Amino acid sequence: MAEQVLEYKCPACTGPLHFDSESGKLTCDYCGSSYTVEEIEARYGKKQEEAENAFSKAAKEPSWDTSSLQEDWGEDGAKMKMYTCPSCGAQILCEETTAATSCPYCGNNTIVPGQFEGILKPDFVLPFQLDKDAAIAALKRHCRRKFLLPRSFTAENHLEEIKGIYVPFWLFDADADADCYYHATRSHSHTEGDYRVTVTEHFDVRRSGSMQFSHIPPDGSKKMPDDYMDSIEPFDYGALKPFSIAYLPGYLADKYDVSADACMARVDTRMKNAAAERLRREVTGYETVASAGADIRLRHKEVHYTLLPVWTLRTKWQNEDYLFMMNGETGKMVGNLPVSMAKAGALFAVLAAALCALFLKTGLGQFLAKIFFA
Repeated sequence: MAEQVLEYKCPACTGPLHFDSESGKLTCDYCGSSYTVEEIEARYGKKQEEAENAFSKAAKEPSWDTSSLQEDWGEDGAKMKMYTCPSCGAQILCEETTAATSCPYCGNNTIVPGQFEGILKPDFVLPFQLDKDAAIAALKRHCRRKFLLPRSFTAENHLEEIKGIYVPFWLFDADADADCYYHATRSHSHTEGDYRVTVTEHFDVRRSGSMQFSHIPPDGSKKMPDDYMDSIEPFDYGALKPFSIAYLPGYLADKYDVSADACMARVDTRMKNAAAERLRREVTGYETVASAGADIRLRHKEVHYTLLPVWTLRTKWQNEDYLFMMNGETGKMVGNLPVSMAKAGALFAVLAAALCALFLKTGLGQFLAKIFFA
């Protein structure tokens, strides 16, 4: 059974609409008309409600012997969903977490409202501020001035895929009371006769404080690498909007498959580490500082379900795939790059030669030379 999807069409020419990050409006791909989110919500509110409960049914008696075909998809089938494009009638096969997509046949942007059924409705959405061209330009900048990057990578790698995705995030708020303990030392020297005396003072240091954490953002998607999602922070939450499906056309959108409860341990660790680091910066005036224990107590407050904008780019070079991700609001880009072994070897040789020259100018260098070359 294929679920019905909702297509946002231009009221002027019935062309497909997409959310334009530059204007903050929904724009027609054909006639160029633009509409505010509120205008489209008012016009399509009833259609959205109908689409959420609508199913298209098709039954056709086979004229061929299909008894050998496998009906059971097993675990793979549980992870896939099928939808019918309202524009061309094509059936679209998507992952079970996909809530916004585009038809691969006619290109029309479609929303799958039923995908939000049975789960929490997002509280907020952070609209895209940067478009596809900005993502491509950011990838080019990411590759610049990288000494160890192979010269041929920039010229020969091919952009295989680029997607704008609204990724599900949980935003956690909490207060923290922290007591941290440190062992610190401070030294000073003076001369006594023919001797140079060094006195080392030892201190037990305590720092305490209370702090507030607002919108700590672990992602709620198993498909998104956590290290990438952490690296493209921060987002400017001042631009958050109350959730509306009208922001989704033209982009992909996933619903969460990692619950807020499953993210809590990760968030607690992050907040405790941040509190400890903040108090550590208050311990100054010592030569050495070592942690001697900490007592950090968290008071959990609100959690908000939010969709945040991320561009994903996949490139291929020498039969290897490389994944990059960009913050769709700030343009911060992350991703691993290949390393030229020839350049790495040349750099190592230069550093080794410099170190050898330095050692030979010192007593240590002469001492080592006597041992190894006597």
